Amino acid sequence: MPAPRTVLLTGAAGGLGTLMRGLLPAYGYDLRLLDLTPIEGEPDAVTADLGDKDALREAVRGVDAVIHLAGISLEAPFDKILRSNIEGTYNLYEAAREEGVGRIVFASSNHAIGYTPRPLAGDPLIPVDTPRRPDTFYGLSKSFGEDLAQFYWDKHGMETVSVRIGSCFMEPTSVRMLSVWMSPGDGARLLHAALTAEDVQHTVVYGSSDNTRLWWDLTTARSLGYEPQDDSEQYADKLVAEHGELDPENPDHAHLGGHFVTDPPIWPY
Repeated sequence: MPAPRTVLLTGAAGGLGTLMRGLLPAYGYDLRLLDLTPIEGEPDAVTADLGDKDALREAVRGVDAVIHLAGISLEAPFDKILRSNIEGTYNLYEAAREEGVGRIVFASSNHAIGYTPRPLAGDPLIPVDTPRRPDTFYGLSKSFGEDLAQFYWDKHGMETVSVRIGSCFMEPTSVRMLSVWMSPGDGARLLHAALTAEDVQHTVVYGSSDNTRLWWDLTTARSLGYEPQDDSEQYADKLVAEHGELDPENPDHAHLGGHFVTDPPIWPY
């Protein structure tokens, strides 16, 4: 698939959105930005809520693809998750369908399978077709998003790559994150691959770097043309010295979702 020129980036003011705003233009993309809050230094960005169907329709008009990062990215009461992550994602898909946008890259999450036991040494990597076991209402909303993407492919022929993102920061900050970290550079490489791969239909991939301590199988991501270049192991000595190795008897350490299974961070708004 030729690289789409104009891409709508929702959630452009968030942490991941900010990183991708800086990295994706180097791949030749003309980004149209959307967020609930104004974006400093971006006077042309669209400021709109995912509940504003008219604004979403206008935002997707004329774009070649959408990277959908917007929504609540931590745990929250179900009614807030419902409005932002479930109804909001549906509204975006409907707007894209009405405007003839053929591809969406959907920011799913490892928390869609957060109650999955993490692999121990010698265990096989977790495949993308492992049964979903969300650890929060947030993870549940990402499960919904993956099903919505499958439905829009089957019903309307709209393609989606659902990326189960681990943790995309400049560097990992915990021992768990050594297994699920995605460097910003690899994040941009993966999104570029998701935008340009041929015939993705609805493809689910894991979003991480090629970490020495990797927990999940990157085969489907690589099949898109993703070639991760980074590894969290360079940070391991420091983090293990500070926090110790993961304890399989600790529920936070025993499950893929980490502390989301016991004491999830709460969305502050």
